[in-house]
Amino acid sequence: MPSSLLIADLHLVSGEVDKTNLFVRFCQEQAAQVDRLFILGDLFNTWLGDDLSNNAYQDVIQALKQLSSTTDVFVMDGNRDFLIGADFEKKSGAKLINEPYVLSHHDKKYVLIHGDSLCTDDVNYQKLKKVLRNPITTFIFTHLPKQLRLKFVGQLRKKSVEAQQTKSSEIMDVNQKSVAGFMQQYPDADLIHGHTHRLNTHVGEKFTRYVLGDWAADTGNAIKLDDGLSWLEIH
Repeated sequence: MPSSLLIADLHLVSGEVDKTNLFVRFCQEQAAQVDRLFILGDLFNTWLGDDLSNNAYQDVIQALKQLSSTTDVFVMDGNRDFLIGADFEKKSGAKLINEPYVLSHHDKKYVLIHGDSLCTDDVNYQKLKKVLRNPITTFIFTHLPKQLRLKFVGQLRKKSVEAQQTKSSEIMDVNQKSVAGFMQQYPDADLIHGHTHRLNTHVGEKFTRYVLGDWAADTGNAIKLDDGLSWLEIH
């Protein structure tokens, strides 16, 4: 049975050496020892489009390319890097996957998502997401000059930070009714997601919800599926 590692929310930034090096070491050491690596969104803090961002993350793409020669690498986009596309896929050797992705391991199934779709209490965010993910919007954005893209993303990030300061902790977490309703489609499966940065294991009556945490400059976290499920701390 193939072994797997699952991570999310690294939020890598071009020029941020420490966290980038941590991820490269992770690829060379822990990830190289398993059959599959799943990255559940927000590998990058910002992705302006393959034509611009591929060049900004050469170390990361090279690490993924090297890893993909021995390990199957699957990348799911998040709310920060949803513009990753076919050119990134080709250069990194990774395979882009959509959510929900059902992963079978031994006699267990795990539903993999980024997690923001379940934060339904944050109504304004969900409205903005629909606009940003609209194919017309993404087409227009990826055809803008670099400086305009940078300016737009900077303004959007500023507004996001300001909005988060006025939102309660509960609003920015998943909605339990939304989680339960979503998982009704997947009986006998557990849920693994990121996005909220609230590393935890929530054991319920019908399923367990595993929440991956974000990464810092010197430490990260991962779920390993081998003989069973275990948590790993990455240094």
